[in-house]
Amino acid sequence: MGIVVLTMKASVIEMFLVLLVTGIHSNKEMTKKTKRPKFTVPQINCDVKAGKIINPEFVVKCPAGCQDPRYHVYGTDVYASYSSVCAAAVHSGVLDNSGGRILVQKVAGQSGYKGSHSNGVQSLPLSRWRESFIVSEGKLQKGVTYPSALTYSSAKSPAAKAGETTKAYQKPSVPGTTAQPVTLLQVLGITPAEATHTTLPKPSPSAGPTTSSPRPQPVGQRSRELGEADLWKPGLVLLDAGFVPKEELSTQSLDLISQGDPNCKVDLSFLIDGSTSIGKRRFRIQKQFLADIAQALDIGPAGPLMGVVQYGDNPATQFNLKTHMNSQDLKTALEKITQRGGLSNVGRAISFVTKNFFSKANGNRGGAPNVAVVIVDGWPTDKVEEASRLARESGINIFFITVEGAIENEKQYVMEPNFANKAVCRTNSFYSLSVQSWFSLRKSVQPLVKRVCDTDRLACSKTCFNSADVGFVIDGSSSVGTGNFRTVLQFVANISKEFEISDTDTRIGAVQYTYEQRLEFGFEAYSTKSDILNAIKRVGYWSGGTSTGAAINYALEQLFKKSKPNKRKLMILITDGRSYDDIHIPAMAAHHKGVITYAIGVAWAAQDELEVIATHPAKDHAFFVDEFDNLYKLVPKVIENICTEFNSRPRN
Repeated sequence: MGIVVLTMKASVIEMFLVLLVTGIHSNKEMTKKTKRPKFTVPQINCDVKAGKIINPEFVVKCPAGCQDPRYHVYGTDVYASYSSVCAAAVHSGVLDNSGGRILVQKVAGQSGYKGSHSNGVQSLPLSRWRESFIVSEGKLQKGVTYPSALTYSSAKSPAAKAGETTKAYQKPSVPGTTAQPVTLLQVLGITPAEATHTTLPKPSPSAGPTTSSPRPQPVGQRSRELGEADLWKPGLVLLDAGFVPKEELSTQSLDLISQGDPNCKVDLSFLIDGSTSIGKRRFRIQKQFLADIAQALDIGPAGPLMGVVQYGDNPATQFNLKTHMNSQDLKTALEKITQRGGLSNVGRAISFVTKNFFSKANGNRGGAPNVAVVIVDGWPTDKVEEASRLARESGINIFFITVEGAIENEKQYVMEPNFANKAVCRTNSFYSLSVQSWFSLRKSVQPLVKRVCDTDRLACSKTCFNSADVGFVIDGSSSVGTGNFRTVLQFVANISKEFEISDTDTRIGAVQYTYEQRLEFGFEAYSTKSDILNAIKRVGYWSGGTSTGAAINYALEQLFKKSKPNKRKLMILITDGRSYDDIHIPAMAAHHKGVITYAIGVAWAAQDELEVIATHPAKDHAFFVDEFDNLYKLVPKVIENICTEFNSRPRN
């Protein structure tokens, strides 16, 4: 009996040991089964910006070729989230241009991102941004779970490669806790303590829709910053990176306001038809056309600016050039314009614009070409030719858009037949568009934008004051003397004051000569009137002989050879005596090259030489005074002749 009991006990112990071993083995098998799957590194493209990815920390693989300058980077070491992730990694030295794996960590927004050139990438400065990130080598840190699929702020965002999803990213689970979505506070880098001072919408487990946004500002240009008055505007919340409209907090990409297209820096006035005959429906179409134009132009302080004048019986400015500095604000303002009614007094509207619109007080920038686009429903009820001519002579390019022009049996009502061709400066169809129907007006958006931005062809804004390269050739010979030389320089300054001076308007250059020649300053040296006048004052008296022929040749080579193709070339030569060398061949060369030459003689200057040097007819281009102190009397006559000659030339 005792043997039986011992045998049973041994069997029980054996079964227990078997079960124990089996359990341990099962636990090992279960442990093996619950091991985390192998981490797959998401891949992104070079153009993916950090702000488009919601995840606060992630590892990604960048492709080769992200050193390309089209992938913009803002900042150094710490980068604004508007930057390309991969280009920032190349800039920081974490990657080379062959690509690879990187770790990205989101941090709070910064104030004053510094630009620098590093590892073949030029990063740009930025005044401030609401979110930043840093990049480091793509080593996985222990205890941290990285997402295999990134979460983007919009399903339309450039998810980099196939297989990536846009589901909401969740923090890794910890035993005893429930996985929580990343809140908007975390994405913005705001701590709970900071949030107590901030009005925020409720956090959402998924990203909100992304709105379309303008491109970031170029180097050296600042985004719009809110003033003190804006502190009290409803719908604004205070963040560590500045003031942000409440509605924009639902997006994960807060872009800067565009500074405008610098390749289209023009000052634009649109004269819209508000007459009764146009009707409410067509008036709305006209406003939509202007909104499309504003969007296509990319309005901004570094590019085109746009104002609107509505005409009927009488014209009125709806808003001027400095009222709205971006396309979106301008489009909103256009929606609020109401129709005035009355007749279609286009001529009166053009006169109004000439006298009132393009002033400095209204935002006119001086160096930017002035353009007035006139939209006419049918035909004007007054005359436009004279008003348009005065506008052109004031420096305004006139464009006409005629919609649904007069048909054959209506032409008897047109006050000024062929009014569009009479209004514009050239009958080559560049300055006028004829649109058959209001419903096809939108087709004119791109052709018009292309024309008004083609500043080289905006010749109708050129007047006698803003269309020339003026080169002074100044006699510095011994017979002039120091005192008289200063008087000559004052004469040069008085002439220069009459012109509108800038890089795009009239430019001034000067040569002094004796036996030798010296370039005092070229056309590209100074671009403001004050700088030109100061440069004239600094010219030092040389003293020596009088080789006028050699001086003309020198001016042709050193000054006028560098003149712009669309500029009139004016040479104003001042001398007090007969030349020691031949002036005939150099004078002929100047005339042959299209240089309009004015010869100013003082005291002992030879009248016959002045007439040879001067452009034909000599009576309009050669002048003489017996004393240096009388030079000032010639200023108005020289300017008058310059303008008379300019205005008398055919412009069609």
